[in-house]
Amino acid sequence: MNPSAPQLRQLRRDNLAWPAVLVPVPRELWPFDPYVVREGASVRLNVWRSRTYLVQHFDERDNERLSINRTEWDERQKQFREDITWDDLQRLKAEAGFGDRAAVELFPPDRAIVNVANMRHLWLLRAPPNGRVD
Repeated sequence: MNPSAPQLRQLRRDNLAWPAVLVPVPRELWPFDPYVVREGASVRLNVWRSRTYLVQHFDERDNERLSINRTEWDERQKQFREDITWDDLQRLKAEAGFGDRAAVELFPPDRAIVNVANMRHLWLLRAPPNGRVD
């Protein structure tokens, strides 16, 4: 992806139109994801957006996943900003309505890596590890 200067200006204007906290995105505005369409394993359930983040909620057959990425472009790096902190992830999980759920970030085996964007994935656990969170 190599956005032009007018596209980057439009992205900045679009970002300012969203609130500082996550809000639901109407289904007709959901981003197209060819991986979801091609593989058929993921089903997108919800999408939220703020001026700085996009959060997508997926059903992955037996699991649920939140995919989180920034909406701000890093012109120097020629990619979406990558600096998403632990505090950001925790806050965004809660803003998306999963503050009561434990989640983990998974680092897959090398053969399963799909690295197409600066995106973080939180796997929502059905039950906390060992049945409790201290």
